[in-house]
Amino acid sequence: MTAVAVRSNERTAFGVAAVAGAGCLALAAWNPGDHGVPICPTKAITGLDCPLCGGLRAMAQLTRGHIGRAADHNLLVVAFAPVAVVWWLSWWWAERQGRQLPRRRIGRVGWSVIAVLVVAFTVVRNLPIGGVAHWLNSASS
Repeated sequence: MTAVAVRSNERTAFGVAAVAGAGCLALAAWNPGDHGVPICPTKAITGLDCPLCGGLRAMAQLTRGHIGRAADHNLLVVAFAPVAVVWWLSWWWAERQGRQLPRRRIGRVGWSVIAVLVVAFTVVRNLPIGGVAHWLNSASS
C-alpha cells in the first residue's frame, strides 16, 4: 500500500476544518442557551447587543439544523456560515488541484456596504420595539 503525499497547505485547510468542526461538535453537545454563557462585554457595559451577540447560540442551533432558531439569535452568523463553508471548500479544492486560491480584494465600496449593513443590523436589533426588531434581538427565544 502506498502513502499519498498531502501538501502542507492542504493539511492547513484540513486543520482549519478540524478546529471548526470540533467547535461545532462542542456547540452541538453544549448549548450555551441552555446553561447560560458569559455576557458579551458590550452587553455588560452598555446593555446593548453588539453585532455578534447571540452568535454562539446561533451556531449551536445551526449544528442542530434549526435555521430559524439560529436566525432568531443572530441573523449575521446564519448569513455568514454558508459563505465561510463555500470559502473553505474553494480553498481546499484549489489546494487539491495544486493552485492557490485567488485573492479576492474587497474594495472601499464593498467594505463600506459591509460596515453599513453591520451598523444597521446593530441599530435595528437594539430598538425598543416589537416585531422584527425584537426578533433580531439576541435575547429572543
